[in-house]
Amino acid sequence: MATLTVPKPVPSPAEDAEAIHKACQGWIVNGQTLISILAHRDAAQRKQIQLAFKELSKEDLTKKLESVLSGHFEKAVYRWNFEPVEREAVMAYIALKKIFNPRVIIEIACVNSPNELLVVKKAYQAKYRCSLEEDVAAHTDGDLRKLLFALVSTYHYDGKDIDARLAKSEAKILQKHIKDNELNHSEIIRIVGTRGKAQVNATFNSYREEYGTSIQEALAGKSTGEFALALQAAVACIIDPHLYFVEVLDAALEKSDEDALTRVIVMRAEKDLGEIKDKFHKQKNVLLEQVVEKKTSGDYEGFLIALLGA
Repeated sequence: MATLTVPKPVPSPAEDAEAIHKACQGWIVNGQTLISILAHRDAAQRKQIQLAFKELSKEDLTKKLESVLSGHFEKAVYRWNFEPVEREAVMAYIALKKIFNPRVIIEIACVNSPNELLVVKKAYQAKYRCSLEEDVAAHTDGDLRKLLFALVSTYHYDGKDIDARLAKSEAKILQKHIKDNELNHSEIIRIVGTRGKAQVNATFNSYREEYGTSIQEALAGKSTGEFALALQAAVACIIDPHLYFVEVLDAALEKSDEDALTRVIVMRAEKDLGEIKDKFHKQKNVLLEQVVEKKTSGDYEGFLIALLGA
């Protein structure tokens, strides 16, 4: 359930472009005007506004906003201005080539359906003239490369059919290597990285039934290295993406990690941020909007609150 709210009737793209143009004039940018428009238009509407702005001012809207805004507000608006698929491609590029963050690749690979991931990979290739797989391989190494490459390169089965016998067998494989603290074993990478969601979740359920603890609990006590954290993130994304994002948001708000906070809200606002908000409330006993208001300020706060649907 998306949290994006669009007014009815919605102003024309030309009206929105004119208002944005005026808001960006002078020494002080009218951030409230930008929020009232950009944070309340869907991807198709934002695209039309960009075209209208180009016609009106002969300037690219994204570049214009980059030049007049700053800080976390600028970064949030920049990310939001892309269409959802292109945004994920851009986020993946930044995570690999500018500020390395394997979690971004894991989220894109594990939360999207196989067809959605394929569309993101096509957008990445069109924009950067190389494949996502190429850049994952070129900008990572060792066991982390093996895991990330398996996640992004495999076209996972997306059906609900499972093989219960296989699940039990692979749960045993996982238990053996986790017990021996061999988290980077090729079999763990193969199972987590290549199995369809239904099958690997069946394996995780079998693990709990057979060994009396969840796969997440078993992994959590073993290592805090980069590969171990990436493996834990991938498993969490596969088991319950909404709960995964709740924990990312909670940690981001606790540590003032604005990059992670912005990433989740911007990337999920047009998809399932409503479900994430509901689960956050149930898990943390506080509304996500309330915590965001306490931990952020200014136009950045206003922009995030608007995307949250408040």
